[in-house]
Order: sequence, then structure tokens, then C-alpha cells
Amino acid sequence: MINFTAPFQAVCFDKIKNDQYMPAFRSILDDSQRNIEKIVSDPEMPTFENTIEALETSLHELKRMELVFFNINAAETNKEIQQIAQEVSPLLTEFYNNITLNEALFRKVKILYGQKDQLSLPAESYKLLEETHKNFIRNGAALDPESKTIFRETTRELSVLTLKFEENLLDETNAYQLHLTEEKDLSGLPGFVREAAALEAKSRNLQGWVFTLKAPSYTVFMKYADNRELREKMYRANSSRCYHKDEKDNQEIIKRIAELRLKLANLLGYDTYARYVLENRMAETPERVNSFLQDILEASMPVAREEYAGVQELARKQGAAFALQRWDWSYYSEKLKIARFDISDEIIKPYLKLENVEKGIFDLIGRLYGLSFKTVDNIPVYHQDVRTFEVRDVDGRFLALLYLDYFPREGKQGGAWMTNYLEQHKKAIKDIRPHVSLVFNFTKPTGSQPSLLTYDELRTFLHEFGHALHSILSECRYWSLSGTNVYRDFVELPSQILENWGEEKEWLSQVAVHYETGEKMPGEMIDKIIQSRNFNNGYAFVRQLSFGLNDMSWHSVTQPFTGDVADFERNAMAPAELFPQVDECCFSTGFHHIFGGGYAAGYYGYKWAEVLDADAFSLFRQNGIFDRKTAQSFRKNILSRGGTEHPMVLYKRFRGQEPSIEPLLERSGLRK
Repeated sequence: MINFTAPFQAVCFDKIKNDQYMPAFRSILDDSQRNIEKIVSDPEMPTFENTIEALETSLHELKRMELVFFNINAAETNKEIQQIAQEVSPLLTEFYNNITLNEALFRKVKILYGQKDQLSLPAESYKLLEETHKNFIRNGAALDPESKTIFRETTRELSVLTLKFEENLLDETNAYQLHLTEEKDLSGLPGFVREAAALEAKSRNLQGWVFTLKAPSYTVFMKYADNRELREKMYRANSSRCYHKDEKDNQEIIKRIAELRLKLANLLGYDTYARYVLENRMAETPERVNSFLQDILEASMPVAREEYAGVQELARKQGAAFALQRWDWSYYSEKLKIARFDISDEIIKPYLKLENVEKGIFDLIGRLYGLSFKTVDNIPVYHQDVRTFEVRDVDGRFLALLYLDYFPREGKQGGAWMTNYLEQHKKAIKDIRPHVSLVFNFTKPTGSQPSLLTYDELRTFLHEFGHALHSILSECRYWSLSGTNVYRDFVELPSQILENWGEEKEWLSQVAVHYETGEKMPGEMIDKIIQSRNFNNGYAFVRQLSFGLNDMSWHSVTQPFTGDVADFERNAMAPAELFPQVDECCFSTGFHHIFGGGYAAGYYGYKWAEVLDADAFSLFRQNGIFDRKTAQSFRKNILSRGGTEHPMVLYKRFRGQEPSIEPLLERSGLRK
């Protein structure tokens, strides 16, 4: 079995062997099944306690096991773990289907749901009853026997396909390297980029320099490399992942996932998968999402076209006799940004030492919410790079265990994310506190300098820490309603609002300290960072909206799609397109969020939550960005409440009104 005997009942990663996972899963599944059978066979009349609460608590051990295993599969995987994931996922799907498709159990839930207004339940218990009933319905409980069989088969296949999509994407990302041996090919690349590439080559027993498709390597190469042919080569490699008609190709997987999701929705009475998903979101309907995306597109597209023309003009002045392609955008945009604001990553990075940024964020959270962070070295970790902290409240109460995992490696998915190894919940009168993990892909320290962040990476750190606070500050009774267990288009509010402090001079001046001299970042440099915050923001909006349009298109099909994936994608994203099409490239085959992650029919949520965060932060601006009273209200009404009430109820309790789109348009420079 998996051991949880470390301090704070943390996972004993140092004692886990891969061959323990399947026996542990099988044992816990057997125990959980016995728990369910006990609920079903109870001869007493169903009560909230012997049915709804019993069902909730009976799954805690299994839920924790899933968190441990699938988080490792994302952050430190290998072929053996991936094989286990393929084996265990159908078992888990079958187990959960056996719960929601159990007629005797559903009868008990239905009886209680019918009595919900007579049970005099506390608000959180009432919400758990509602959500439990909804979960049964949305997972096939009301279907006829034949449809239930189809539901089982469909969900089982989906669980395997989404994992396969992720595995293919990770393999394709890891497989590519751009190996350079000529100094001339490094033209334009700053010293910190060259040094990191040399270290990457050395780690692969190669001479020269190696660039990969991992974010810290890819993004800086595309931004600085003078060699246009090499930029195009890197772009095509990145944008054609899993699009090569080989064993790692994701095209048929995508089409099958979309078909199975449509089949699932149709079984449950919905015309599209998007309508099924959005019933459980703030946006509620595809029509509202599409209208929302269109409204922001209309506001941002004219600005994006102006920005495109400005970058094209600069490129022409510098001798570029061609229309800009996607592999030119970061390169010439950076040159225009430097020309306008005299600011660049190379200038900023020496002031953003990772350890200083970490301390600055800890101090910010302490100033807003009174929390403190203390390094602990007796917690087992799954990789030597991972560090752990205990988080305590202003009164010394233990709030959470925090894992920080900063650097890229072969077994880690790309991007950045927050997750848990244990959710906050209450067991009898005991408050079980969460174990929270933040995973990044920041540039590693080199032989001559520490890990230095770009300004965008600083924003990413703030973003993910906002998610962490949602779990750390949770004060809920039930596991399934605590922390980040909220509507997907609400979950980004805590993360995106924290990014705002990254644009505040009063905070940046405390965080940005030169790693060699110890001097604070000059005020005029901070001013330039803030002044440049909306640089090419129209383009950034349009690019993000194109992803949302693509997502909604895939999940709004009413018939199985059998055509060309790239053509489908081009048509979906056309309203937000600024560049010529690039043959032999396809974004969807690498669109992890919607085909591997949990954002299907939900990618719009990033922009939706931006409306919320801009409107919410306007209250901090009004009262003071470090105002403890405003922060405590945000903690009490948003961060601590999880999914115990409807998001709009929570938001209005904090803000005093429904959100307005105007603060976002003004903040982003889209409203003149």
C-alpha cells in the first residue's frame, strides 16, 4: 500500500515503487466497493448522513490515491507509470460508473433530493445533496439499461484516449531537439540563452548547443534568434506535434474523442457536448459563450490589426521583404517593444532571481492574508528539485503543506499548474488541511547564474499561487466542495486576480533586486514594465480567443466529424486569424487543455475570469492594493468557500454587484 506516515500525513514518495501502484489501486477499489455496498444494503430509511455523507466519505481513500498517482504521471512520469495509467483508468471509470448507474443507490439519492426542502440541512450540506443528485443524473443514472451499457463503453474508451493523447504529446515534445554547432547560428541570442542551451547539450553528451520544445527553451529562441530559417524550423516542429501520420499522431484520437463526447451528450439528452458541459458553468449555454467571445473579439480585433501593422512596418524598416509569418511575430515584436520602451527580458531577468520572487510572493500573501511560509526538510518528495513548506495562519494555525517544483525535465508535462495531494475537508470535528503542489517549467540555474525569471514567468508564478491560495485558505466541510472544486469558468478568478500585483510598482520595487549587485530595480525600469503591459495586448487577446473558438467548435459538432483536422481548425479559428496559414501544422493535435486536460468546452473560461478579476481588483485599487480588509473579504467570500455556493452569489457577496466588462477593456487598453 501507499504510505502516508510522513509528517502531516504526507505521501512517502521515498517509499513508493512503481509496482505498488496497481495492487494499491485494486485494494482500495475493493474497500471502496464494500463501502458502497454497505450504503446500498442499509435497511434503514435513507438519511443525509447514511447516504449522501456516507457516499462522500467512502471515496476519500480512493480520491487521495488518484491524486498521488495521476499527479506523478504529470510531473515525473515514465513508460512504466504511463502503462499503469492506461491500465488503471478504465478500472476507475468502471468503478465510478458502477456508483452512478446503481439503481438502488440512485433511488436513495432521489428520495432525499425530493425531500431536500424538508430536511432543514445546513447550506453546505444542502449544496452537497444537490451536487450529488446532479452528478448521478449527469452520469447516466436516469438512462434505460441499454443506454447505460453504451454510457459505460463510451466513458471507458474516453478515459483511455485522453491519456493516450497526453502521452503522445509528451513523447513528441521530448523527442525533438535543435542541435547547433556553429556560433553563427546563435546570432541574436542573449548570453543566458546560450548558456542554458550549452548545458542542455552537455546533458545529452553533445557538443555545441541544444534547443528543445520545452517552454523556457522554445520561447526565448523564437524571441531572439536572428536566423529566420531556424525560427521557422522550431515553429514547425512545435506546431506539428502529433501531426505526422505515425504512431504518435493525435488526429484520429481527436476525432474519436469529439465523437465520443457528442455520443455521451446525446445519450443524456443534449444536442452538443458544449451544451452538456456548460449547464454546469457560470456561462450556462453555448450561445452565451459564443456571444461573449464575439463581443471581446470585436473589441480586440481592430487593435490587433493595428499592432500587426506596426510590427510589420518595423520588420520592413529592418529589411524584411516578406509578410510576417507566425515564426516572425515574437522576434519582431520584441524588437518593437525594445524600440518603444527600452525594455527586454535580458534587461529584466537579472532582477528576477527565482528565490527573490518566491520570497516576494510569500511576503505579499503575508501582507494580504497574514500567512507565513516555513521551509521543511523532513517531507519526502518525488524529485530532488521539489521543495516543501508548511503554511500557517496569522494565529499560528497550520493551514497547508506546500510543494514547489520549478524546473523542466523529461518526465514532466509542459506548462505550469497547481494541484493537490490532499484536499481540505472535515472529518468529524477535525479539520484536514490540504497538501498543495505548484509545478512549473522555469529556466534552470546555470554554472554562472541562478534561475532568473522573465516577467511573463513572474506573472505565471503569481497566477499559480492564486490557485494555491484557493486550496490553502479553504474552510469547507466536504472534500468534493472544497478549494478549487468550483465551476471551471470561476476557478481562474483567484489565480488571475493575483497577477495584478505584478503590475504594481509598490510591490515590484520590493521584489526586483539584481542578483549580483543587490540593487533594487530602478524606478524608471519598473515604470517601463508597467507602461509596456498592454504592448500587443490586442494580439494576445485575439490569440487566446482563437483557442476558445477552436474549443467551442470541436464541442459544438452535432454529427461525428470525419474530415481533415487542420481544415476544421482553420475554419474554427478564422475569425481571429491575423497570419497566413502554415501548411503541415496543426494546433489541435497538441491542444492539451481540451483533449487531455479538463477544459473541454471551457477554454473561454480564462477570458471569462479576466472579466471577474479586473472587476474585483478595481475594489483593491479603490481601497488600496494592500488593504487587509478588502483581502479578508476576498478570503472570506471567495477563497475559503470553494464550491459551497453558486459562484455569482459568492462574487456578489464580495463585490456588492455583478461584474462589468469595462474594467477589463480599460485595463487591457482595448477601450480608448
